Amino acid sequence: MLNHGYSRYVAIGDSWTEGVGDPDPTRPNGLRGWADRVAEVLAAEREDFRYANLAIRGRTVEEILDEQLAPALELKPDLLTIQGGGNDLLHVRVDIDALVASIDAAVAKANDIGSRVVLFTHGTPAAGPFRTLRGRVAIFNELLREVVDTRDAVLVDNWRLREAQDPRYWDVDRIHLSPFGHRLAALHVLDSLGIRHDDDPLVLPEATDLTTRERLLAEVDWARTFAGPWIYRRLRGRSLGDGITAKRPVLAPI
Repeated sequence: MLNHGYSRYVAIGDSWTEGVGDPDPTRPNGLRGWADRVAEVLAAEREDFRYANLAIRGRTVEEILDEQLAPALELKPDLLTIQGGGNDLLHVRVDIDALVASIDAAVAKANDIGSRVVLFTHGTPAAGPFRTLRGRVAIFNELLREVVDTRDAVLVDNWRLREAQDPRYWDVDRIHLSPFGHRLAALHVLDSLGIRHDDDPLVLPEATDLTTRERLLAEVDWARTFAGPWIYRRLRGRSLGDGITAKRPVLAPI
């Protein structure tokens, strides 16, 4: 893999890019996440490297682009990651064509100022209630690939990352990545960019085999702890991101 030429990396998106699921009390918002991990690798080769992360949990694509894109472009990044869509695809109704068209327009704006853009497909929902979203996720991903075909953009294809279906890569809420998942995601981004990285082999904890009763109890606990509160927030028009600010709003060393 090649050395990179990036000195100004800006990340925009939702909870996945903010780093939810990868706690670190020493960092802003108490989170590390895959984008921080990517920035750490990029910073190791350039003393002038700077990084900003404007992502906020709970944001839709419209909110990401309305709130984060212009401030991101004002920082004149040479590398910009744009991630989102998960919160949109969870809605009862969503115009996927319009969703991807707005992402395409954002990529065009970034390319106009010389930014290389990284986009992300969504992984295939492997189990549980999210499996019903498989069709619309596949459509979103295919339209996103068309954007990559016509713009200066790199695709991180999470849909084809079958390894990520292992539950050990996911947080207990089944929506956000675990620390292991964020590390895997960072390596996937670096590999997609063709960037050299030295990383120890990823060693996962031993998988736990649950009995039928234990699985049932786990489902009930998940519904009570995560699904129920999520539905309640949606009905009230609330978001996990209410009151949250960007953890790294300006370019700075990491």
